Amino acid sequence: MKTVFVRPELCIGCRHCEVACAVEHAENKNILGAVTEKKKSQPRIFVETGPGYKTFPNRCRHCDPAPCMQVCPTGALVRDNASGSVGMAYARCIGCAVCAMACPFGIIRFGPVRQLDTDREVNAKCDNCLERQKEGLIPACAWACKTGALEFGDANDLVRTSRKDFTTRLVLAEGKGAEVTALPPNIRAFRAIMEELAGL
Repeated sequence: MKTVFVRPELCIGCRHCEVACAVEHAENKNILGAVTEKKKSQPRIFVETGPGYKTFPNRCRHCDPAPCMQVCPTGALVRDNASGSVGMAYARCIGCAVCAMACPFGIIRFGPVRQLDTDREVNAKCDNCLERQKEGLIPACAWACKTGALEFGDANDLVRTSRKDFTTRLVLAEGKGAEVTALPPNIRAFRAIMEELAGL
């Protein structure tokens, strides 16, 4: 299964992923038009800030089995067999929020969506940008991420690369202390500024 792999150590909290996600789910798919639409498109990925201004891009993991799918009383959450992504049949959603309670990652948000003729609030979760994938494009959040914090690809390949990176850092450390994530200079500089601002 192809997925978006999160490397939180590379996230600088720029929120480009959130903007790209909101624009992708807008009716006209451009930033200027998105802000003037009656039903404002909301991001389906959330960049949260923790201690020391460290940030984490939180998005749907399209779990298998998916707790949200298991508890939905109307069958509104459906799995796309080709991609393995969990999507929404918006017309079936009754807004009961049982899926939000079951989600272990807290990523489900309710709101009006352009796919419905009413302003009724429904589960507007990440759909893994299936329309983009069918066109040979990667999900909008990963496309917009300029630091590599969000990477799209085969889950096993991404995990294998991450494991190899970790092993390389650990071996090169030669017992010099705790393993340290090798961050690019620009992200190290950004983190230093944010830690100084936080008084750490």
